[in-house]
Amino acid sequence: MPLQAPCDLQIHVNGQQTFFLHQKVLSRFSGKLREIIKQEKKKTQIKNSGIEILNFPGGAEGFELISRFCYSNGSSNNIKITVSNVCLLICSANFLEMTEKLCCCNLLYKAETFFEGLCYRSCHDILKSLKSCETFFDYATSCGLIQKLITSLVGTLFGSSCSSVSSCSSSEQVKPCSWWFEEMTILPPKMIEEFLRTLGAFGSENNSLLLTRFLLYYLKTSSHFSNCQNLISTSEYRGLADTVVHGVVFMGKTTFSCRNLFWVLRIVSGFGISKECRGCLEKLIGGMLDQATLDDILVCGHNNIGGVYDVNLVMRLVRVFVHHDKVTITKLRKVARLIDKYLREIAPDQTLKISKFLAVAESLPDYARDSFDGVYRAIDIYLESHPVLSLEERSRLCRCLNYEKLSLEACKDLAKNPRISPRIAVKALSSQCSSSIPTIKDNNSQMVLYKKNKSDHHSSSAASDQQSLQEEEHEYMRLNLQKMQWRVVELEKVCRDMKGQMTKMVKTGTQTRALPRLCRSQNF
Repeated sequence: MPLQAPCDLQIHVNGQQTFFLHQKVLSRFSGKLREIIKQEKKKTQIKNSGIEILNFPGGAEGFELISRFCYSNGSSNNIKITVSNVCLLICSANFLEMTEKLCCCNLLYKAETFFEGLCYRSCHDILKSLKSCETFFDYATSCGLIQKLITSLVGTLFGSSCSSVSSCSSSEQVKPCSWWFEEMTILPPKMIEEFLRTLGAFGSENNSLLLTRFLLYYLKTSSHFSNCQNLISTSEYRGLADTVVHGVVFMGKTTFSCRNLFWVLRIVSGFGISKECRGCLEKLIGGMLDQATLDDILVCGHNNIGGVYDVNLVMRLVRVFVHHDKVTITKLRKVARLIDKYLREIAPDQTLKISKFLAVAESLPDYARDSFDGVYRAIDIYLESHPVLSLEERSRLCRCLNYEKLSLEACKDLAKNPRISPRIAVKALSSQCSSSIPTIKDNNSQMVLYKKNKSDHHSSSAASDQQSLQEEEHEYMRLNLQKMQWRVVELEKVCRDMKGQMTKMVKTGTQTRALPRLCRSQNF
């Protein structure tokens, strides 16, 4: 229809955009605008200031579609109702009261008629309509649109019953990724929450492997997109992250391997999970720590606070493992080797404090390690990466070593290591000498071996098998004494080398004059 001139109405929509329109055209189709115009006519400023509409659900885009409908005399020729704008038109028309009371086949009726047919269309069309509600989600929820669309979506995906979803509780029943996983990633987290609530699987109610796998896929995809766009808001995803953890813990280690559990931990940690859920997940992982690899436990720290890697996490996992009911010495030693590798990996970190290093090294009991060579190598790397440590700090770092469980090669290297305190070196060598005296066990008591006289064999009436046993014991004694002599010779050589180095240091003015006396006091 021809426009009336001049425009006699200004409408400011949500403070975003101003529309210059005619009062009679809009009043014919909108009951709310008719009432507002009637009230504003009493004010002399209507032509100058116009009308302010706030919290309009459709925004400027929605109001433009409304205006086109009105100016086309209520015909749909000027606007086309689609799956992408039908929810927008319903909310806008409902807000402006564009009902049948004003005229036949008004916009609200036409949009709702189209929407009823949408519920029987494809999953792709339903998802597009849901996505279009993102900017006016609360208003669309109040109109019942969100719930109707999600109910239709559930029916399209799983049929009329939700029993197929809750029954998917074993890995054999579902594939790692269903066809609709990627389709659903276009929805914001608040709509995914409504989707899960409709299925009765939100939060602690989640016992579905299918939905758990979907959420892992959704969070992983969202994390990648958000990191690229720097738009991540953890508060929006926290409920979904907790739901994932509840599902994973419910399935347990029968469905998820140790490596998969670490993968889950990395995903949900980026979105923030409750303390309770984190504790449950770490308890599950800690019980399987003997199956972990070095790559698994190298989890990055949060915002690099306290170090490059999340050392506190590893200590919590070790604590869970050590106190686990089914832990064995074999599993303990396997974890000990893993932790020794971890120590060597984190040692170069310039932000790693001595207290944290020691906490990791001492998180396992002493009997978990049959050798402390790995711990010594990690200490050496730490000292090399932190050259400004004081003598006291270097000595403190070595407190986690059991010198008696160091190999001769490691002990020799320690004695010659310029980064190790001389006092520690002497202590290590002393422990080596003490542990080199061979002993045998007899009737649960220990006896120091010694050389027997020939007169001890005077008992000629003993049986021949007893003589044979004694000969084997004598041979065992002889070999052990020989090994001890070799070990003492090696240690004496190491001590002489160390004394020579210390003498040179004394001549050059280094303050280590008390060391030779200390060596002599240990009978080297």
